[in-house]
Formats: sequence, structure tokens, C-alpha cells
Amino acid sequence: MKELLADLTSGDDARAEKAITPLVELGKVAIGPLLELTRSQNADIRWWAVRALAASPHVETVSLIPYLNDSSSSVRAAAALAIMNHPSEEAVGALIKTLYDEDSLTATLASNALVKIGASATAPLLTVMEEANTNVRILAIRALSEIKDHRAIPIMMKCLNNENESAVIQYWAVQGLNKLGLDMVYINP
Repeated sequence: MKELLADLTSGDDARAEKAITPLVELGKVAIGPLLELTRSQNADIRWWAVRALAASPHVETVSLIPYLNDSSSSVRAAAALAIMNHPSEEAVGALIKTLYDEDSLTATLASNALVKIGASATAPLLTVMEEANTNVRILAIRALSEIKDHRAIPIMMKCLNNENESAVIQYWAVQGLNKLGLDMVYINP
């Protein structure tokens, strides 16, 4: 394992990527050393450690959540992607906060992870729709559209009926209503 970890942290991307599969094949025994690497001062090493953890079926989602707050945007993005690969309700709160990330890729990946988590993310996403700025609301309404939870219908209708609403938000509201089987039923009775 020592050799594989050396490859992962070598600074050579091809060598590091090649080390991931054998590390994952080691099973649970590799998780501790990979988590140790996430404490490195070097952001590249932290990124590769999170990347390897994301590939492992043995990592617990709760172990990935702290990296959504890493100082490096690339590590935060890798953490959001890792959680997308290991969706769990316990990550919803942290992912909701990550929708506000200054890095748009990280925020988008957090939105994607919320979609993978599904209906348990609906209520917090509805709160975001009431409180956040337009860019964050776009991510939230897109996630709600993909989750396809009927609890989102009122907010989608509200978005459509608001003439001052962002066209992108209205687009995702229409998509969400269509996915819920409410094609062309966009008027309040």
C-alpha cells in the first residue's frame, strides 16, 4: 500500500490515477491512510485522496462531508462529486451550504449530489428557493426539477406566475412540472 500511496501523491497525474483502482481493491484497509492524506498541507494531495475515497465503496459519506469546507475549491468540488457517488441524507445540510460556494463548479456538483440524495433534500431546497439569490435559486430549482417531488409544485407554480422571475428559473420550473406529469397545467385554478 505504501507504494500505491506514494504513486497517488507523486504529483504525476497519470501515475496517481493508475494507483486508484489498486487502492480501492485493497478495501477498507485503504480508507484510514487515504483519510490521513486529506490532512496534508498540499491541496493536490488532498484532492487525490478525496478522488480515491470517491472511488471506494467502503468510504462512509460522513467522512467526506468535512472536505466541502476545504480551503481549495478543487478539493471542495472533489468532495461534492464524491458525495454524489455516495449519496446519503446525512450530507444534505452541508450540500445546501455548498450551493452558496463561490466556485460555480463546486456549487453545481453540490446540486447534483442533492439530486442523487433525492426526496430528503426537497424541504431544504424549498427553503433555499425562498431565501437565496438568483444563482443559488437556479441550482435549487434545477435540483427540485430532477428530484421530481410533488412538494415542489407550489414553488414551481410561484416561479411561473412571477413575471419578474429569472427566465432560467422559469425554465427549470417548467421542466420540473413536466417531469411531474403536469405538462401545460401551469395556471392556478
